[in-house]
Amino acid sequence: MTFKAFIHPYKFNAKYKKSVAYFSMEFAIDQALKIYSGGLGYLAGSHMRSAYELKQNVIGIGILWKYGYYDQTRKSDQTMDVLFQEKIYNYLEDTGIIFQIEIDRHPVHVKAYYLRPEIFNSAPVFLLTTDIPENDYLARTTSHKLYDVDTSARISQNLLLGIGGVRLLEILKHEPDIYHFNEAHALPAAFELLKKFNYDKAELKKRLIFTTHTPEAAGNEKHDIHQLEKMSFFGGIPLTKVRELCGIEGDEFDHTLAALRLAKHANGVSKLHGEVARKMWSEYDNICEIDHITNAQNYNYWADKKLYQALKENDDEALKSRKKELKTELFQLVADQTGKILDPDVLTIIWARRFAGYKRPDLLLDDLDQLHELLTDSAKPIQIIWAGKPYPFDFGAIEKFNKLVHFAKNYPNTAVVTGYEMRVSKLLKQGADIWLNTPRITREASGTSGMTAAMNGAVNFSTNDGWMPEFAIHGINSFIIPPLSHDLPLSIQDSQDLENLIKILKFEILEPYYNDDSDKWLHIVKNSMTDVLPFFDSGRMADEYYEKLYNRK
Repeated sequence: MTFKAFIHPYKFNAKYKKSVAYFSMEFAIDQALKIYSGGLGYLAGSHMRSAYELKQNVIGIGILWKYGYYDQTRKSDQTMDVLFQEKIYNYLEDTGIIFQIEIDRHPVHVKAYYLRPEIFNSAPVFLLTTDIPENDYLARTTSHKLYDVDTSARISQNLLLGIGGVRLLEILKHEPDIYHFNEAHALPAAFELLKKFNYDKAELKKRLIFTTHTPEAAGNEKHDIHQLEKMSFFGGIPLTKVRELCGIEGDEFDHTLAALRLAKHANGVSKLHGEVARKMWSEYDNICEIDHITNAQNYNYWADKKLYQALKENDDEALKSRKKELKTELFQLVADQTGKILDPDVLTIIWARRFAGYKRPDLLLDDLDQLHELLTDSAKPIQIIWAGKPYPFDFGAIEKFNKLVHFAKNYPNTAVVTGYEMRVSKLLKQGADIWLNTPRITREASGTSGMTAAMNGAVNFSTNDGWMPEFAIHGINSFIIPPLSHDLPLSIQDSQDLENLIKILKFEILEPYYNDDSDKWLHIVKNSMTDVLPFFDSGRMADEYYEKLYNRK
């Protein structure tokens, strides 16, 4: 392959011949490639894997983060610490391509690396870096840390992904039919393309697809429009023209709103999120239609095949035996990290995902008396494991993590695990009996971790948010905490959700798990494994993007 003119390295399925460049700030394709933080990356990684399996004409455009997101480690008292450690990947191919873009009115050199499809069974992915000798130190740091805490650095990263991605495609002589922005981080690419199309917004709209993941207006990225102009975000387009193209009147530039006004079509990432997004943006004019394509995860990567073989053969003993083996493998990790040896015969509850306030990782600790009663019940014992990576500078989330660490020291059947990346995530899902999910409703756009948990014989126990309304049948394939009015004070929502959670745990989960002659619990596990497929496999999702968005007129 020559990189003077990019040739896609596999033959396409005719159904997916339209070419797509998929821009994403992060890709969770494999544990060995640490360029992801959480759900956005997990989605992008599964999308790239399914694009490869379906032989779609898709390539990924991302950034090669020198220090990744961060490595989650521990201090001497077991609380969380943050380590930024250099990552080296000898399987990435140096394309030999170096070019310049402008950041903050200064020339910055960009180098491109290539992830071949055969390395991890993914669509081709190009990764950009500024960490090369041609740049000064400040320019080199642009590609150092995913989601840098500094505002100027974050804007620079958007420029690298967006303008850098478009320039790379031009050098490769690869002109995609569709530019797909996975969130608004790549928005500078739209302005670069507008210059190419002589500011013809209709020409851009023919090509631009936008996926939004944030179900709150306040959670979407906004910056001062004058700072963005100074930093070359608009590629030299006069500010008056930018305002005209994006319909922005004040000094605050809303990235998501601009993307919705520039794109041909947009989508939320679950049916519920689509409804929330349409309502949230309905007060704004000239936005594109917002559809929904429910997120999904890649079965071939995430699911334990021995569990599914036992399910297919209707071999209940093999299914139970394999699940016990997987729990034992997880508990070896727990013992290594915490010194605690857990019991594979005990109901194991796992809460594991990105730590954020609305996800309520420490909800169970709001009633310590009830939790103590549950943790010391020898007749129907439980074990609880927490895991997740807070944003490294979200000190409130880190405080919650550390609160759980100190709490777990008091009980032999509780643990907090660090290093929640793809490998640990897979172990946790394979070892869980209950996958606990506690976001406040409408705050979780999708929440795909429960999908991969179900693919590994774990039963979802969740508020009815994100993807759950499309999957969950209470008491049949999962357990749902009854929805509450969103108008209630947050403290009341928390207390009532916790009360309902404990009631369901005591009387609807522990009872069948320990006192069930008819194997009701196993039926729930099997229903969960069956019902999660095929709809929540990312093959459906990758197909649906072509059907509903890429091929749409």
